[in-house]
Amino acid sequence: MRLSLRLSATLTAMALLLGGCAGNYTGMGVPQQEQEIKWGRYQNPPPEKVAGLQNWVEGFKARARAQGISDSTLSIAFRDVTYNPEVVRRSQNQAEFKKSLWEYLENAVSEKRQNNGRAALAQYGNVLSRIEATYGVDKEIVTAVWGMESTYGERRGDLPLIEALSTLSYEGYRGDFFRSQLMASLGILQAGDIDPGHMTGSWAGAMGHTQFIPTTYLSYAVDFTGDGRRDIWSNDPSDALASAANYLAKSGWQPGLPAAVEVTLPAGFNTGLAGKGKRRSVAEWQSLGIRQATSRPLPPGAASAELILPGGSSGAAFLITRNFHAILRYNNADSYALAVAHLADRLKGYPGLANPWPANHPGLRIEQRKEMQRLLTARGFDTQGVDGNVGSNTINAIKAYQTSRGLPVTGEPSAALLEQLRRG
Repeated sequence: MRLSLRLSATLTAMALLLGGCAGNYTGMGVPQQEQEIKWGRYQNPPPEKVAGLQNWVEGFKARARAQGISDSTLSIAFRDVTYNPEVVRRSQNQAEFKKSLWEYLENAVSEKRQNNGRAALAQYGNVLSRIEATYGVDKEIVTAVWGMESTYGERRGDLPLIEALSTLSYEGYRGDFFRSQLMASLGILQAGDIDPGHMTGSWAGAMGHTQFIPTTYLSYAVDFTGDGRRDIWSNDPSDALASAANYLAKSGWQPGLPAAVEVTLPAGFNTGLAGKGKRRSVAEWQSLGIRQATSRPLPPGAASAELILPGGSSGAAFLITRNFHAILRYNNADSYALAVAHLADRLKGYPGLANPWPANHPGLRIEQRKEMQRLLTARGFDTQGVDGNVGSNTINAIKAYQTSRGLPVTGEPSAALLEQLRRG
């Protein structure tokens, strides 16, 4: 768990007052200096930024009071807040290598993520079954969302949320968005669900096991354990998983309906029929020659479905249902919804995709990317691990290798690069 806490004695007392001993948190013994290094506190922010943020906070407090936030909440929330350069650094240094849909799916539904998902299902099977019975959302779907959002709780976010949102709001990022999230986070504190020291998240404000932003939390978070708090941060994921199920249920989830099913198209199929908004019953799609591609059965014949071809006519094809659109409410990207649906299917025991790659796709499969990382490291260009993910370490290793060989320096993996590495 990456929650790093910096509670003063006063805030510790306030935490006990707000929530008793309900949360199972880590980090209470972490020295203050270590905590502040993790949170970017020793990066010496410019004094003018520190002063500017403090002035901005005073103005924001007035708006918060007008919306019903109490002085006591404001005092506790902003007591230790200062300008955090780490938040700005992370906001400006997002992933530089864009994966294709197929690379994204291979990483999202990797063997490791499947194995960890099965372990999570085994460990929390009882609570997940109760969540499914309560909200009608498949426990495998809830688990898949958990895996996608925080790697089953391993990556819950390590930045102090009020400080992060204050820094971004002061810098003017994304207009009113971060200010609205900051206001919502104050509402969460005022409700007593969490204290400022444990309220950590990503640089952009996503929190806990299921990475809710504060406004989503206020609308959909639930107290499934019955302890009086909607706790999505602690080691016990029950509230977070139930909150994700509640969100999907209120986004239109229909029990018993698959979100996406891979299909095969008949020869000469009119691909102009594909696309969102072009709904037909599954029975109608079948009458046009569409069939299931694997042992994963099609949705019921009367169900409404759309056909999507994310890789073009040479890649995998999917029938998607209203449940696919419910997942899009969580994260509005087809790649994400496909990943959640497919990971859930793998957790249910269904096979992988029958036709995941377009025939003309130039990228490397995950095992090839792992081989590339092993070869780069063996030749003295350390990728800092062999996982198939092409991040900054691998890109830098590729660039160093290309420079050493007098090749065009692109930093991009390719079949040609792999072949060169194989030749030594």
